[in-house]
Amino acid sequence: MALRITIIGAGPGGYVAAFAAAKRGAEVTLVESKWLGGTCLNCGCIPTKTLKSSAEALETIHRAAEFGIAGAGEAKVDMPAVIERKRKVSATLRGGLEKTCQKLKINVVMGRGQVVNANLVKATLADGTVQDIEGDKVIIATGSNVLNLPSLPVDGKHILSSDEALELDHVPARLVIVGGGVVGTELAFIFRAFGSEVTIVEGQNRLLPIPSVDDEMSKLIQREAKKKGIKVELCRTVTATRVEDGKVYADLGPSPFLAPELVPASAKKPATLEADCLFMTIGRVANTQGLGLAEAGIETDKRGFIVANDYLETSVPGVYAIGDILGPARIMLAHMASAEALVAVNNIFGAQEKPNYDVVPSGIFSSPEIGDVGLTEAQAKAKGFDVAISEFQFRELGKAQAMGELPGVFKLVADKATGKLLGAHFAGAHATDLISEATLAIQLGATVADIANTIHAHPTLAEGVMEAAANMAE
Repeated sequence: MALRITIIGAGPGGYVAAFAAAKRGAEVTLVESKWLGGTCLNCGCIPTKTLKSSAEALETIHRAAEFGIAGAGEAKVDMPAVIERKRKVSATLRGGLEKTCQKLKINVVMGRGQVVNANLVKATLADGTVQDIEGDKVIIATGSNVLNLPSLPVDGKHILSSDEALELDHVPARLVIVGGGVVGTELAFIFRAFGSEVTIVEGQNRLLPIPSVDDEMSKLIQREAKKKGIKVELCRTVTATRVEDGKVYADLGPSPFLAPELVPASAKKPATLEADCLFMTIGRVANTQGLGLAEAGIETDKRGFIVANDYLETSVPGVYAIGDILGPARIMLAHMASAEALVAVNNIFGAQEKPNYDVVPSGIFSSPEIGDVGLTEAQAKAKGFDVAISEFQFRELGKAQAMGELPGVFKLVADKATGKLLGAHFAGAHATDLISEATLAIQLGATVADIANTIHAHPTLAEGVMEAAANMAE
């Protein structure tokens, strides 16, 4: 008899688990409350990158004269058309997932799943009826939702979550973005390209205050934001908001997340920002509504994220959890969820595998992009490595000059004694694609000499990786 696996959540963790399990002969039921593809495909990664493509197209047109193209005219964004294209891209990819489910004979149940135990999941359908799904194992992959705060009451019109920002059918003349993390920074560059006057408010002392992002990359992005006219208010938080006469007003105060001596005097002065729209992009919360975790005895942490062991099994035997639902104690990225999915399925079939959290690339689609993998310079030093650093500027590449994409840097972090690559941090055009070479190098335990001695095609942006390695290997 085939193993029966019930998967709750059809995002990049859930559908990858479903496909992998079905290919191994399991009878798979995939329970999804809203749409196949989850946040990533429908209101996250893919929609954001679709909007970014429109922003880049507009910027290229505005720069047409630089490339010897006359008569480009005064191009402007057509937001309803941009949104329609975004929806079409997501719909196309959703359709692909649906066809794959059909091909692999995966039973898709559109409803909200509740875990009773490893052998029973109850799915509440749209009409209110409850369907019992019996099985042998369960994988929870319900992801996360946008975080809401009392000081930023989302109304869907003037104060928007990141989900709603991706459906905005007009360009706000003045826009405040609360949160200078990945989502806030990406949206800032997109809407600035569309024509908004943008201000980012960030509680930490740098943009992209994420441990995996090297401090130098943050500084570069902040410089580029300034060049594009994006204002950045660091060490500040929004203490209150109000909407009057169609405008939103955000009161700023000094950040409570930093020691007082680390907050500059300018950030301690009260200020109020006036805007047409405010985006709230400050974090994620566990999507556990209706899952019945407490009733099933599934352990969660103080923030409501599921606790799992090294093999991704929860406190209830036979029930596994993957993806964002595991919270920031792991790595909340779509491709990490997919990697965890494969590990969970393998373990259900008898393996004893652990996810590898040491070599996980990330891509930030700002302008320019950031790609990073492995240890930052600070992290490597904190771990006791005698660190060697090498950098190579984008502007030194023939391909970057030809493309007119000059801002950026390749930074490699290595162990001075062995030359082994510990981390790579790239900012510049296509950095999110370029980081894959460094990811493979770290995965294989390569040295900077291995990269330097590998012939790279010319003229390409990838030569920057080779040049940075060669500088260090000398």
